[in-house]
Amino acid sequence: MSRVVRVKYRGGVLVPEEPLDIEENKELLVKIIDVKERKRILEKYRGILGPVDSELLEKAIEEAEHL
Repeated sequence: MSRVVRVKYRGGVLVPEEPLDIEENKELLVKIIDVKERKRILEKYRGILGPVDSELLEKAIEEAEHL
């Protein structure tokens, strides 16, 4: 299983913005990506290889995050 889940950091705990269907005490790896930094990078490189739709670029980044 591999997926990207948005979370917020509150009171020392990462809280998912959607329900997770994960068994109790299951060990997982978590990659932390700052959303503002991600958007800054997307804007920096958008169009570098020619015109690209923002929605298409967002989908491509999400797919790459699942690799």
